Amino acid sequence: MGMLDTANALAGTPSSEGLALRYEALIRLAEAIRSHSDEGDLFRIVADELHQVIPFHGFLQVDPAGNWVQCHSEEKLDAWREGMASLLRTIPKEESIARWVHQNQQPVVIRLDHRETRFRLVIDHLKKIGICSLCALPLSTAHRRLGSLIFTSHQEDAYSGEDQRFLSLVANQIAVAMDDARAQRRLRLLLDVTNRVVSKLDLRDLLQEISASIRGVMQCDGVGVALPDPETGELRLYAEDIPGPEEIIELRKRQPWNQPSWEAGLADNVFRTGQSVHFTKEQLPRIAASGHNSLCLLPLISHERARGVLGVCSSRENAYSEDDVCFLGQVANQIALAIENSLAYCQISELKDRLARENVYLESEIRSELHFEQIVGKSGALRRVLREIETVAPADSTALVYGETGTGKELIARALHNLSSRKSNAFVKLNCAAIPTGLLESELFGHEKGAFTGAITQRVGRFELAHRGTIFLDEIGEIPLELQPKLLRVLQEREFERLGSTRTIHTDARLIAATNRDLKVMVEEQKFRSDLYYRLNVFPIRVPALRERPEDIPLLVRHFVQEFSRRNNRMIDTIPSETMEAFVRYHWPGNIRELQNVIERAVIISKGSVLNVPLAELKPDASTKISPAVREERRVNHESLQDRLDDAERTEILRALEAANGIVAGPNGAAARLGVKRSTLQLRMQKYGIRVSRTTLNER
Repeated sequence: MGMLDTANALAGTPSSEGLALRYEALIRLAEAIRSHSDEGDLFRIVADELHQVIPFHGFLQVDPAGNWVQCHSEEKLDAWREGMASLLRTIPKEESIARWVHQNQQPVVIRLDHRETRFRLVIDHLKKIGICSLCALPLSTAHRRLGSLIFTSHQEDAYSGEDQRFLSLVANQIAVAMDDARAQRRLRLLLDVTNRVVSKLDLRDLLQEISASIRGVMQCDGVGVALPDPETGELRLYAEDIPGPEEIIELRKRQPWNQPSWEAGLADNVFRTGQSVHFTKEQLPRIAASGHNSLCLLPLISHERARGVLGVCSSRENAYSEDDVCFLGQVANQIALAIENSLAYCQISELKDRLARENVYLESEIRSELHFEQIVGKSGALRRVLREIETVAPADSTALVYGETGTGKELIARALHNLSSRKSNAFVKLNCAAIPTGLLESELFGHEKGAFTGAITQRVGRFELAHRGTIFLDEIGEIPLELQPKLLRVLQEREFERLGSTRTIHTDARLIAATNRDLKVMVEEQKFRSDLYYRLNVFPIRVPALRERPEDIPLLVRHFVQEFSRRNNRMIDTIPSETMEAFVRYHWPGNIRELQNVIERAVIISKGSVLNVPLAELKPDASTKISPAVREERRVNHESLQDRLDDAERTEILRALEAANGIVAGPNGAAARLGVKRSTLQLRMQKYGIRVSRTTLNER
């Protein structure tokens, strides 16, 4: 088709070929609409396709409120754009063609001559910019009205009835595409908000990002979220997104608790009532003064409780329809959920921190009962012990803590552990006197399943548990002689085997031993191995008896009174002076343990705020008044009695050996006749210097 035919097809009623061209363009337009969701791209494609089949010099999209959204015209028609902008600014919206088309949902075709009597203000203004024809069509779908589409031309009578019907089809296609793109954008916004809610817990950053997403989708000029101040309860702007220089946005991020840029009283009312409101510049002139012509405030409600207020503002008048407000309500629900999750997260974090603090407190309480903090006193004897602890604790050497019963040897051992490099590992303790002799080896070194009768499972020993930590053996003087070589091997070689196993296990455990017996005397009496004693006695620490540090007794008394008062829900704040003097005079044979028990009993029986102690129990022991001569006599008598007992035991051993013909072991041996183990009998024979040969029975 030539140029003349094309011109004829575009003017007046088109020919069949012109109609074919139009509907081919409509098909191409439908294809383009399906592949372009961006409205800017969509309208550029519309302009390119329609320029080939319909006469127009420019067209523009107007929203339901009569605001100019987009326009397209020939590049040289800048005057057209300025004229259309002036038209929308000066003509009242009630008298505009776009508003009439939107409200009545009917197309309008106007020829700007003296015969046209409708919309005289609009026509007069259009004439000034050279517009001679206009076609306005509604943009709507079955679900909603999206505004109107206006085509203008400098040709007179440019749009026929057929043109109007064709452009109506185009407008319907555009409306469907706009509605679909709008729905997709809003769905993506809801999904984006939901994803952010479940993946981001920092509330300020979350709301900042959500605000930016809302502004982009809803074409707002500003979005803000106000939350109640935790201290005052007043609404404060917590996060916002506005167009502007980066430095302004950064300033707002650094100072988030500003007064809202929208009227605080309105937001407070929305927060209290839980009802959304939508304001225009006529309803609230202060909005227009700030450059905004529309403001929508929505409550953020979760579980029937208002969490804050969402505000969106726009420079366009009547920018938000009922459908927009409904959608923003859905977004507000998601934001409220985000706020609730964040508050719950903050509460959990606070409870976690509180639990951690309480755990630290409890640990400190445990430590205060189990190491240095519980070693109460300021006497010179105690300070000497503490200096020794600080000296040896960082080393890995074996320490021997000795002293009378009840002096707190376990506290010293725990202090050594807690001040060492092993404090983060286990502190394993074992009272050797509390375990039967037959089970002590299993407790120390463990056993395999079936190692002995009753060993139905494998057992891990204390030395294995204390690997890289500390093992505390209390009452170490009670370890049987036959078990001491294995203990010595652990200390020297750091290895052992479980009972019933041949596999050697290596251990790195520091040993701290304690005893209330004199191991040196036991070595002399051949009741304790000398090599083990020397291995244990690397760094001896003697814990003084309570009677050796009387100046510490008042401190200990007050400490135990406070502790047991707290445990028993008592309020004891007075200790009579005569009671304290009795405490100091008493010799405390049971040391601190005895003092602790006396005070606990006194707290229980005390009725008021004064500590009630039966002073008759605190009289000095009669033994303290015995003269040194008498004590020496008693000692000599005790020694002579021990000699007689030893003589009797030696005689019985000799008789048993003679009856067994010098045989020690076996069912008819001397050990079986005496009812003792072979190893025990051999130790006794070594002690008394008894030797057995095949022919004679000798005694040194």
